[in-house]
Amino acid sequence: MKKLLSIILVAALLYACGRKDEQQTTSDPGSAGSLTTSEYDPKRGQGKFENVEVSTTLDVAMAKDGKLVYELKCASCHKLTEEKLVGPGWAGVSKKHAPEWLMNFITDPDPMIDLDPELQSQLEMCLVRMPNQNLSDDDARATLEFMRENDGIK
Repeated sequence: MKKLLSIILVAALLYACGRKDEQQTTSDPGSAGSLTTSEYDPKRGQGKFENVEVSTTLDVAMAKDGKLVYELKCASCHKLTEEKLVGPGWAGVSKKHAPEWLMNFITDPDPMIDLDPELQSQLEMCLVRMPNQNLSDDDARATLEFMRENDGIK
């Protein structure tokens, strides 16, 4: 009887964990209501940043601050190369994603992980959700500038 109960419990857990709805929704405290995967903007992500201005040249002082944030909060999971550590490597990330997308993800990763198909496939590879590091907007912007420096922006 115990064995049968254990099998039923494991089956129920596997079913619940593996179940995917056609449309997932998430709520952003700063938005009006919830967002579905069909409404998600993969270029901007989800969050408060709609337009992040970046110069064609690097802000060296900001990148230096971003390097400190990286060393303190990011380096334990991300390498500056393409190599995966716990999370994916950062090489090319600022060329692959728009500044708005990066800022939204850095400051509030959970809603984007829930909605972005690319982030969901990353999660399947890395097996660990990026934690919210509670970075200020200024620290997130400095981190973005450091990402740009890492990608060769001068």
